[in-house]
Amino acid sequence: MKILKHTKLIYLALILLTFFACHNSDSDGVNAAAPTITVRLVDAPGDYEAVNVEVVDVMIKMDDESDSENGWISLEANDEVVNLLDFTGGISKVLVDRFPIPVGTLTQMRLVLGNGNTIDIENEAGEIVTHDLKTPSGQQSGLKVKINAVIEQGFTYDFVLDFDVEKSIVKAGNSGNIILKPVLYASAEVSSGIIEGTVTPTDVPSMASVLVDDKGTPETEDDFVISAYTDETGAFALWGVPAGTYEVIVTPTDPESDYAGGSASGVVVVNGEITTIANPIELMLKPGSISGDVTNDIVVTLTLKIKGTDTVVVTQDSAADGKFTLTNIPPGDYTLTVSAATFVSQDIDVSVTPDTETVMADITLVLAP
Repeated sequence: MKILKHTKLIYLALILLTFFACHNSDSDGVNAAAPTITVRLVDAPGDYEAVNVEVVDVMIKMDDESDSENGWISLEANDEVVNLLDFTGGISKVLVDRFPIPVGTLTQMRLVLGNGNTIDIENEAGEIVTHDLKTPSGQQSGLKVKINAVIEQGFTYDFVLDFDVEKSIVKAGNSGNIILKPVLYASAEVSSGIIEGTVTPTDVPSMASVLVDDKGTPETEDDFVISAYTDETGAFALWGVPAGTYEVIVTPTDPESDYAGGSASGVVVVNGEITTIANPIELMLKPGSISGDVTNDIVVTLTLKIKGTDTVVVTQDSAADGKFTLTNIPPGDYTLTVSAATFVSQDIDVSVTPDTETVMADITLVLAP
């Protein structure tokens, strides 16, 4: 836990303005957030120039292992034609990105293809010839993949569909037709964790946030913010945070609040696990300031101590005309000592309140006897 610097608050505000509308975790305090799913397409290599398939949708079935056509849920994938051979050697195609799904057991997944499927093959003359890929009747039933993965609230799940081109392309005897009988394999992993914590004071409505570098690149346009509000007990939960180490930043929701914010750094997230921040994140009161004018019009030394102690908060000289301003002073009660050579020092009690300038006018020093 550490005090959030003023510049960091400005930075967070800019990030939130840019990303919050699109990437809020939709979590009111510690209420459950829907799990989300990402589906990527990869391909086992095939000895062709191109294999273009029209991906119409990706669908899932929850808590149902039957062959019934009822109960399928669309993940609203974009309708597009992709060349499967572009997605080998570690390259993947994102078909579905962080789509919310129900809690339960994801039993089946289905890749829905259209009719715009073609294959490019080099003939004996070295020419590239494009052929239509015929699809047998009832092709959709052949695209189903058994999954049986337990889906829990608050996590993000990453599924990979491996489209085996070599096994999926079939030449139909003497007809010359080339038939697409997709052979798919699926793998899955939990690709996020959860951060839970509390904020003090508990009665200050706040928002907790983490900045996620989504693709590990320097470009900030790839980054996004995951955020959640605190509840009436000061608790919060950040759902769907990818594995990594984060700084959790907390800011009051009311910009007129006396509190500036707070943070916890070094928060480690492990996929599939809940990370609980051990100590409450303390909201720090907005600093105030003290200004004044020494009527002697001389340079004076100002020493600010916490009242009743010898703890010095700041020491500063005034301007040549005795005017001064002490900034970034934590709220509290202090003793201000004003001193100058050949003059009797003067101790003045002063209280600093959040985000307020305390003015001390007409301070006059007496010449030493």
